[in-house]
Amino acid sequence: MDLREVVAAGVREQRELLDQQALSARELIEATLDAIGQAGELNAFTQVLHEQAIAEAIERDQQRAAGADLGPLHGIPIAVKDEIDVAGVPTTFGTRANVIPVVADAEVVRRLRAAGAVIVGKTTMPEFGQWPYTESSTYGLTRNPWDLTRSTGGSSGGSAAAVAAGLVPVALGGDGGGSIRIPSACCGLFGLKTQRGRVPTAPNAHLWWALGVIGPLTRSVLDSAIVYDVIRGATPADRFQAPDPVVSFEEAARRTPTGLRIGYSAKSQTILAKAVPEHVRAVHDTAELLAQLGHTLIEVDPDYPDFTFAFYPQFYGGVRAEISYIDHPERLERRTRQTLALGSWARRPVVEWAMRRGEALAHRVDRIFDHCDLLLTPTIAHRPPRVGVLDHANSVRAQVASIPMVAYTGLWNVTGHPAASLPAGIATDGLPLAVQLIAPANGETTILSVAAQLEQARPHPRLA
Repeated sequence: MDLREVVAAGVREQRELLDQQALSARELIEATLDAIGQAGELNAFTQVLHEQAIAEAIERDQQRAAGADLGPLHGIPIAVKDEIDVAGVPTTFGTRANVIPVVADAEVVRRLRAAGAVIVGKTTMPEFGQWPYTESSTYGLTRNPWDLTRSTGGSSGGSAAAVAAGLVPVALGGDGGGSIRIPSACCGLFGLKTQRGRVPTAPNAHLWWALGVIGPLTRSVLDSAIVYDVIRGATPADRFQAPDPVVSFEEAARRTPTGLRIGYSAKSQTILAKAVPEHVRAVHDTAELLAQLGHTLIEVDPDYPDFTFAFYPQFYGGVRAEISYIDHPERLERRTRQTLALGSWARRPVVEWAMRRGEALAHRVDRIFDHCDLLLTPTIAHRPPRVGVLDHANSVRAQVASIPMVAYTGLWNVTGHPAASLPAGIATDGLPLAVQLIAPANGETTILSVAAQLEQARPHPRLA
């Protein structure tokens, strides 16, 4: 048995080997940690939890030997974006300004451990997740496993690099403007942004107010569904609450949908960026494939509203809110201090107005789904750029440089609609292509069913 191949396998494959006792959890975790150590050029991790992970793996093996009930992620290694609390280590938010370890796991991490997962490390992100490029003065540049000269996107870029490189089968990310979907698109992964309130943000009441959600990045649709079934379900501490789905996410990913009406469009949400021709072709090729699979495809011209007035107060207010968790504000990046100064007006009453504005926009956008069950679009406008996008950029220039990455994603954070990026082949530059599926409110199960159907018909590309 080649342990490196086992490490690079998905959740289902690893769990089968563990259940067959072809290897122990300790062997899997030690091999995972070794693979992470050998992939330092990616700069995917801020902290690797060697001792804690091995101790946890030994405990998992003891539970199996004792005949205990085993959870769906028993022995599976998982990485966590460094804005989500893991007990015993600092939550850095991608900055040098936080050094004090947190006492308790975030609720999603607690649920992962309760399901048997082993947390192996924290992944890189730009400071406070502000940018769709994983670059910071503290942790440097995170590189795309498909081409080390290219960006992973962001802000969950470390999580994307770790999964795409086959270091872990799952890594948690967060999405406040596209930060799960953008790195998934850059690295050839499946990344679903759920309806807000689907996954707990506790102990925090929110993640960037109404914009942000937490979720996994994976190489397969089914792996994502399995993890979501473990972590979904809001707590009383969460500001937002989503109703339970009619069927489990795993069940949705295993069923074959038929006869859906799927609208498609390459229209951008901003006049400042439009999709490059390869991304437009990826949308049209996917539409053709969906038609062959029995769905009705409708080319649409979405009447996208201007969402910036609702987005920016929450963006600035979200960064301001996270500053309260910082031990040493004087150590923040110059660019972040500029963001704070630019957003000094984004105080609580303005943020609350922006969230109400987002709800009004959601009702307007719902008109798109009067005539279709899903909407198909590009995920990002341009190809993944070379690393160093943020070099010497101030906050304003960084925001301008971010436009091509968020041109198709940001609206859905403001409105709260579920949206997912899924692979759509390989571009001429050798990097993955991607498309995005958007659903009406609480429509994650429809996205999962169609994404899994597409994955079966057009398998996701993987690194050799």
